[in-house]
Amino acid sequence: MNDLTELAELIRARNAIDTLIARRVGRPAHIGHVGEFLACAIFNIQLEESATARAIDGRFVDGPLAGRTVNVKWFTKHDGLLDINEDTSLDYYLVFKGPKTPPASSRGAIAPWVIEYVFLLDAQQLLENLRCRNVKIQRHGATGIASALWEQAEIYPVQRNITLMLTETQRAQLALFSLTIPKAGT
Repeated sequence: MNDLTELAELIRARNAIDTLIARRVGRPAHIGHVGEFLACAIFNIQLEESATARAIDGRFVDGPLAGRTVNVKWFTKHDGLLDINEDTSLDYYLVFKGPKTPPASSRGAIAPWVIEYVFLLDAQQLLENLRCRNVKIQRHGATGIASALWEQAEIYPVQRNITLMLTETQRAQLALFSLTIPKAGT
């Protein structure tokens, strides 16, 4: 009974924190909703009115991608997978990922909400690449993306993709969500 009592207390504490997060982001405290909130705040993306809009979470407001559509994803680990949508109205995926992890059982693992990598993938180029290589696109699940494509799409921590150049302010904002918490004044 002690284990259940302790678990119940932890869940109550988590529910209290989730309530505070939901108030801040204006939607339930799911990692996807929080990722969309971060994308809006850091990358100046205007989110769709409805969280159930098909394929598109929002549009870039300014800069070189102004008006372009985006689907925002946040995964707790960087395992090479991405939920692909074949909708031709989608221009980009903006993907937040946690630490790199090898394929393994989740038993005993934790899944912290951290951002160690950010990727910007051109949705139509990605689809074309996958089709040319005869990669099966999973309709209801994640599709494996070649590590070379992830590397080319990286905008944080290393700026490999120059389609969307990060400012120092954006880099500092992303660093707030890293495994290692930045020291004050850095």
